[in-house]
Amino acid sequence: MLAHATPWQQRYVNEPRGLSALLQAPRTLRALVRADEVWLAVLAGIIGVCGGFGVVLINAVTRLMHLNFFALAPGQGLSESAHVNPVRAFFVPVLGGMALGLSMWGLARLRPRHLVDPIEANAMYGGRMSLTDSIIVAAQTAWSNGVGASVGMEAGYAQLGAGIASWAGRQFRLRRNDLRVLVGCGAAAAIGGAFNAPLCGAFYGIELIIGVYSIATLPFVIIAALAGTLTVQICGAASPPLVVTLPVDVPYDAYGIILIEGVACGLAGIITMRGVTMIEALIRRARMPAWGRPVLGGAVVGLLGCITPKAMSSGHSALHAYINTSFPFLLVLMFFLCKAVASAFSIGTGFRGGLFFASLFLGALFGKVFAGVVGVMSFVTPMPAGLYAVVGMSGLAAAIVGGPMTMTFLALESTRNFSVTMAVLGAAIVATITVRRLFGYSFATWRFHLRGEQIRSAVDVGWIHALTVGRMMRAATMTVPATMSLATFRQEVPLGATQRVLVTGEDGRYAGIVYPAEAYTVTGEGRAVAAILHLQEHFLLPGMNVKEALEMFESAEADALVVLDGPQSRKILGILTEQYALRRYSEELDRRRKDLSGE
Repeated sequence: MLAHATPWQQRYVNEPRGLSALLQAPRTLRALVRADEVWLAVLAGIIGVCGGFGVVLINAVTRLMHLNFFALAPGQGLSESAHVNPVRAFFVPVLGGMALGLSMWGLARLRPRHLVDPIEANAMYGGRMSLTDSIIVAAQTAWSNGVGASVGMEAGYAQLGAGIASWAGRQFRLRRNDLRVLVGCGAAAAIGGAFNAPLCGAFYGIELIIGVYSIATLPFVIIAALAGTLTVQICGAASPPLVVTLPVDVPYDAYGIILIEGVACGLAGIITMRGVTMIEALIRRARMPAWGRPVLGGAVVGLLGCITPKAMSSGHSALHAYINTSFPFLLVLMFFLCKAVASAFSIGTGFRGGLFFASLFLGALFGKVFAGVVGVMSFVTPMPAGLYAVVGMSGLAAAIVGGPMTMTFLALESTRNFSVTMAVLGAAIVATITVRRLFGYSFATWRFHLRGEQIRSAVDVGWIHALTVGRMMRAATMTVPATMSLATFRQEVPLGATQRVLVTGEDGRYAGIVYPAEAYTVTGEGRAVAAILHLQEHFLLPGMNVKEALEMFESAEADALVVLDGPQSRKILGILTEQYALRRYSEELDRRRKDLSGE
């Protein structure tokens, strides 16, 4: 068990019990998977198949809900509909939001901890996440999308795939790094299957879930993404390619305006993320009950759905239906604004889901708005509006979600057109840089920041939190009372016996540190140890991680600090030197580097 772990962490560190113990893989098979990469690749492929089936199931549920709740024609998507009955368009999201809010209120009382997503699991907990929680998130996402909320489906897909992967990895008792990779495999399989784009899914798993590129992890993620995509194809649920007019070649003089569109996408992404946060803050100030917030979101989405169904659901079907359609400038601007407001209110009021899928259609609309603006500029080389739509789709999604390579491969595999690859990649990178420079977070990591978690990516930082002062400290070898005279101190602590001595007050509480060398240079009759105390108010706590400890050393300008049980009781537990903390930190960094490089 991790030292000083929270009850939540302890739950996932303990050995499997009950049903999990019964379902645990046989010892021989566990040994094969842990020892041979071939068997780990087989496990990744199985996880990919499971992730693909999860996509098929969630899609079938949401499609059935749309068909029955909104009285759609068979085979028609909600967001691509030209018109939806206004009564259904308004009341289905409202009543659906009420049902979701009440269920989330009930779950919060039964399961008060927050639900961990794949990024947080890989960053903080070594890939350990609850399968039950993952099923809950997938069900909530499917319900939110099914009642028309403007949320992305990737949260449900990736959560379910990653949750299955984490559960399977724990049954095989995989090492920390292998479990993190397997979680990335589950998410990659789900996203690859959802878009019928295995390379997009693979880079989603690498950029967003694992956090770093590595030749040691890439094969497993690609195997899973291919397996997930093939599973969805075999089930007949694969997404068709985008039918859009694109130039045979993008002229060189068009790249300037495309990069400007990338910057604009970055700014639009920041505004969207800030909008979600602003809505959440306003609702908190209004002290609206948690169960009633999705009702408000459903009302806003329902009103916008009465104006245009394109504001509803994830927008995936509308993206395929209208990406190559020309709309009047004011009409497409209205579509964009409605979709942006619907997405911000859906997420901000508590509907479960993400912004990945929604940002694709939102980006395509933004690209059409951008095309309308540059169309009146005589000095800009005329280009098909479809090019700006595809660039906007990838640029805005990269700005909100992160992962420029993910969005580049999505555009490439969705359009099956190599001519736009450089343009899309350039815009996605510029959009990502713009967000990082001006905002600093993707949508997922921004949500962690608002919760108080300093996570910028899925890179494994959980080991830092596990490497605590309590684990690194050593016992205090010598303590003396502050009232001891210096003459007595010099007799009891010979010069060279130790570098530092801890001092306690009359009540036994920590008072400071004394350096014997200094005690031998101080003169004066009757002077006590209390006269030469140092670092009285600088100390460490056992729950601090190694980075916090190093910051304390730097702040105190000390090479060693005492470890206390608390700032009030000030009972001495031990002592920690800066040299040892740096050495342990360097050793762990080197170990993680070797894990990532496959050494």
